[in-house]
Amino acid sequence: MSKTIGFIGLGMMGHGMARNLLAKGYGLRFMAHRNRANLADLLAAGAVECESRADLVRGCEAVILCVTGSPEVERIVLGDGGLLEASTPGLLVIDTSTAEPASTQRLREAFAMRGASLVDAPMARTPKEAEEGRLNTMVGASKAGFERAQPILAAFCENVIHVGPPGHGHVLKLINNMLAMTTAAAIAEALAVAAKSGLSLQKLFDVVAAGGVNSGIFQMMVGPMLAGDLGGLKFAIDNGRKDLRYFTHLSETLPTGSHIAEAAHQCFVAASNLGYGESFIPSLFKAQEQLNSVSIVPRSD
Repeated sequence: MSKTIGFIGLGMMGHGMARNLLAKGYGLRFMAHRNRANLADLLAAGAVECESRADLVRGCEAVILCVTGSPEVERIVLGDGGLLEASTPGLLVIDTSTAEPASTQRLREAFAMRGASLVDAPMARTPKEAEEGRLNTMVGASKAGFERAQPILAAFCENVIHVGPPGHGHVLKLINNMLAMTTAAAIAEALAVAAKSGLSLQKLFDVVAAGGVNSGIFQMMVGPMLAGDLGGLKFAIDNGRKDLRYFTHLSETLPTGSHIAEAAHQCFVAASNLGYGESFIPSLFKAQEQLNSVSIVPRSD
């Protein structure tokens, strides 16, 4: 079988994933990306740029999608000249985005009618781990689908976990991101209260870091922020807002309550409305500063 992979979505995460595929001996075909700066090293390593979806899938064992969410995936798959139209019997499509499970199910059924298959394998960790080939992924697939996808995913993932049948990868990722984003919102609000109370934020950090409330999210957000760095958690606020919305949509369909996720979503909406949507998660602190007339982030001046 061909060891060539098609790739759509060479952004912050996708670049590292693609680079590791090449390093592990896979051939790589990709569609043009708006950020040309990410392409030079891939082309130098032998990747092939394609002009159409049909050209992309030619000779490929699988196609990986690494885009923001369901609207982008649906546009790539269902649009004119889309991946569904270009798909051939036996093609494996691996969706690594964070997407709505209902959309994933519709696309899976559409691919199945053409003899192709769709596996959901959303990523965890950051662009740094993507470049290092140390991402985590939670895979929703049949046993056969997982066996096909696993060696491909292992090229850029440290942990490839089969979490259940098709769709369960995206469900688990939404739960994981809900936990992360609600934690981030709570941390931002907590530091706003601490700052307005006149409490030392360094002392707060020291106490939390030494106890059971400590977490990776807390460390990535607060530690660098105390040094004036808002890049400790490289995930955009608008992406967090999107994932919380997907989680509440999923909750409504079950149905279950999602009161905490709804509250966190409003925190992210407020930050986005203040102009921080494209900024990383620690900029929630900047939003809290504006919302509460308080200083949290140290100023260099």
